[in-house]
Amino acid sequence: MKPIFIIKLPYKPIPKHTCVSFVVQYICTCKTYIIIQISRIITILVRRKAQVFRKPLIQKMIHIISIMGQFFLLPECPPMGLETLKIDDFQLHASTIRRYGLGAHRGRLNIQAGLYEDDLYDGAWCAGRDDPLQWFEVDARRLTKFTGVITQGRSSLWSSDWVTSYKVMVSNDSHTWITLKNGSKDLIFSGNREKEIPVRNIFPVPVVARYIRVNPRSWYNSGSICMRVEVLGCPMPDPNNYYHRRNEVITTDDLDFRHHSYKEMRQLMKVVNEMCPNITRIYNIGKSHNGLKLYAIEISDNPGEHEVGEPEFRYTAGSHGNEVLGRELLLLLMQFICLEYLSGNQRIRHLVEETRIHLLPSVNPDGYEKAFEVGSELSGWSLGRWSNDGIDIHHNFPDLNSVLWEAEAKKWIPRKMFNHHVAIPECFSNGMNVAVETRALIVWMEKMPFVLGGNLQGGELVVTFPYDKTRSLGVTREQTPTPDDHVFRWLAFSYASTHRLMTDANRRVCHREDFAKEDGTINGASWHTAPGSMNDFSYLHTNCFELSMYVGCDKFPHESELPEEWENNRESLLVFMEQVHRGIKGVVRDMQGRGIPNAIISVEGISHDIRTAADGDYWRLLNPGEYRVSARAEGYSLTSKKCEVGYEMGATRCDFTISRTNLSRIKEIMERFNKQPIRLPVRQLQTTDWSESWLCVIALSIVMSRSGFFCF
Repeated sequence: MKPIFIIKLPYKPIPKHTCVSFVVQYICTCKTYIIIQISRIITILVRRKAQVFRKPLIQKMIHIISIMGQFFLLPECPPMGLETLKIDDFQLHASTIRRYGLGAHRGRLNIQAGLYEDDLYDGAWCAGRDDPLQWFEVDARRLTKFTGVITQGRSSLWSSDWVTSYKVMVSNDSHTWITLKNGSKDLIFSGNREKEIPVRNIFPVPVVARYIRVNPRSWYNSGSICMRVEVLGCPMPDPNNYYHRRNEVITTDDLDFRHHSYKEMRQLMKVVNEMCPNITRIYNIGKSHNGLKLYAIEISDNPGEHEVGEPEFRYTAGSHGNEVLGRELLLLLMQFICLEYLSGNQRIRHLVEETRIHLLPSVNPDGYEKAFEVGSELSGWSLGRWSNDGIDIHHNFPDLNSVLWEAEAKKWIPRKMFNHHVAIPECFSNGMNVAVETRALIVWMEKMPFVLGGNLQGGELVVTFPYDKTRSLGVTREQTPTPDDHVFRWLAFSYASTHRLMTDANRRVCHREDFAKEDGTINGASWHTAPGSMNDFSYLHTNCFELSMYVGCDKFPHESELPEEWENNRESLLVFMEQVHRGIKGVVRDMQGRGIPNAIISVEGISHDIRTAADGDYWRLLNPGEYRVSARAEGYSLTSKKCEVGYEMGATRCDFTISRTNLSRIKEIMERFNKQPIRLPVRQLQTTDWSESWLCVIALSIVMSRSGFFCF
């Protein structure tokens, strides 16, 4: 098939000798369009001979047609950015509005309503009247090639409103409007059949204009005219456009900026591993409900081994399969670290050599594949969110908050229960409503001595930190701090403050919450209560401090947005990883210099302890200051010392050497004699080596006498 192009022609017939100049003029000024095959244009030009069309004019005509042809043969245009907020509120207009909370600024694809009706943050643009004269308008602020429109109904728990058909009009001056045609008749597009599933309509012919309007023609008979909209459009080249220069974000990183299927993700991880085999290792932590392996990549100067004194860090993403941006950011991050390490970037080299990094880009690959199959703009707000068996993986962990708080209320701590490493209730382990992905995560979290972790979410711009569950029963949101609240706030702010948008007080809210007022961070429970979250479980069951990063307003941005989203988050991703080296670290050893596993590290004034890893090493995240730290283990005496944390990057060394208690030595001696009563006569001690028995009795007597007890 021959290529086609959109060429501008005047409304009325014009003399032949002015034809070329008019075509040139109207290509530049954009009035009306018709479709002409390029071969036909050239044929006409040749047939009308040189006396009518001078050669320079023909060349100019063909040159302009060539430029326009290249432009119009581009792939389908991406979203203009109503959902991602690239289009600001001042570019959105409407014929009428029902009230401010349902104004044109709320007519953005996938925008979410507040919990209550009639607030300032409702879930659509709704017209003030229900008649065919209403319209929703977008000002592109420059000539744009429009190729389609995506619509949704109103996001609401209480109302059912959506548009079932509409017209589209375009204009260059917002006064004279041209309706898209189907032959000689106005083109009527089919709209929505319910309020949540997006419907995309591609125009038969692309149109170039500055303004575009959607004119509802019919709507749900039990509802009203309400819409959420995204417009597909490509800006026409215009280097002098102020708004384009102001909003343009360019990346210099040579990375793979596209959405990856499961197979493509696996292949990309393999490529990274082949590029950097000395610092990477690919492994899987288990399988999804559909049998897809949950792949992770380890980045370290000694992959596959835990090095004593080196902290372990993790990023996870995709627990909600439709929140795709986090998944792609981790794929970009592993590429970036590999390339920068090879190029000699000292910051990256230091991070890799001093940290064992784990990146798990897709916790819920089953859900992702559902969203990926539909596409970035059509997956809506929830398609693919849950696991294949309908479970929200991020909130599928055991509720250890209730276990701990009940123990505190009954004063069981520390006599009957510790304030850390809270055991998983048996009812959870045997439960049927636990996703296989959740079980795989729990095993992974217990196996690796993680110190710090972040899980990347989507749909907002904020960092949340524990607790995620409110302490008061029946309360949906209240401040519920952990004993390490100051540390968590530091960690959250380290990410938010280095993000390009999170702390910007002038940015528009994504949906209904203005997190910029809180410096882009919030305690999870004060946002909304969420029992069984990954963050709370990680803090209460392991040593790992876990936070959630909501990295973008759009859960599934078009791949054309990925370079800008990478620039928004790149520095934050690196800075947060570096926080694993803040606080104190050390090794707890016995008198013979052997590391003691499972020793308890306590900080005075903080009622949450941690434990040493298998080699006796530990890492305790703390803010700058002076602390009294204690180390103890079963069978060993408690030892305390002061440890000071500075503001410079790098954990303060704080080692402990602890000795065995008298009681533990007594127990050891009793173990050697099959735990028989130590008051028995020596001749009744069951041992074949009497000389050894006498030595043991003498040693036991010395120990007991020093402790104020007597054996005989």
